[in-house]
Amino acid sequence: MDQIAILIPCYNESKTIQKVVEDSKRALPEAKIYVYDNNSSDETAQIAESAGAIVRHEYQQGKGNVIRRMFREIDAECYVMIDGDDTYPMESAPAMVDKVLHYNADMVVGDRLSSTYFTENKRPFHNFGNTVVRSSINNLFKCDVKDIMTGMRAFSYNFVKSFPVLSEGFEIETEMTIHAVDHNMQIENEIIEYRDRPEGSVSKLSTYSDGIKVLGTIGRLYKNYKPFGFFGIIALALVAIAAILFFPIFGAYLQTGEVLRFPTLIVSGFVAMASMISFFTGLMLSNSAKDSRRQFEITLNQLEYQKKNEKNL
Repeated sequence: MDQIAILIPCYNESKTIQKVVEDSKRALPEAKIYVYDNNSSDETAQIAESAGAIVRHEYQQGKGNVIRRMFREIDAECYVMIDGDDTYPMESAPAMVDKVLHYNADMVVGDRLSSTYFTENKRPFHNFGNTVVRSSINNLFKCDVKDIMTGMRAFSYNFVKSFPVLSEGFEIETEMTIHAVDHNMQIENEIIEYRDRPEGSVSKLSTYSDGIKVLGTIGRLYKNYKPFGFFGIIALALVAIAAILFFPIFGAYLQTGEVLRFPTLIVSGFVAMASMISFFTGLMLSNSAKDSRRQFEITLNQLEYQKKNEKNL
């Protein structure tokens, strides 16, 4: 088991990868540096290897697929994940590692949004999107994570080996954050500087399509992790629709003694039934989610025992 592993997912980053690897060596000279190339059509892999990184490959396209491969193959007490585009200064990495190794943090978030992101980033919709995503997750999951979409993070062994990677693309950062929050893992924020990509380096992130995927991921994970809240909102909405349909008919009945719109009354009844079904669905799935959290705690204990055994070998 390595003590510190630096993980760099890459796709066509030949213009910046050498500097990222060299900066990583200076910041954490004791760490092993792994570059995972994701079908690059340029010389990213060759340049990274020449710079001294251990180069491996993931042939399924997508950042989520790369992270799944990295987390599965690398064993370390602390992991530092950073993008290969040279937008994050590695000078912040030692402080992030310290929080994992000495203060029991499971995930340390490199917080760009509290420093230079909004001035350095030249894409206004990305600024807006980061704000929306951060507000949505903090409100839905009752947490205070400062930067949801950051590409610079540090992780504990327990987090990496217990995190089920389901996303294939850039929505993976959102999935990581929600997983840590919902399972009551220790999250720390570390303010880092952000610099825009150097000239000639092109972002792989699609503002609109990837933004929609991220919002879809938030909704999906809210349903999975907070089913009572999710289905409770649907139940309330259906109750409101049923009431809007029912009360005019009931008011007319009180005045005339007759039911004037039977079809509307029937629809109102079915909508009310759907509301009750949604409510009890959320209740049952909530119990299932609690059982899943209990099993997760058992898994963490097993991982801690496994880590101690590997360190002693």
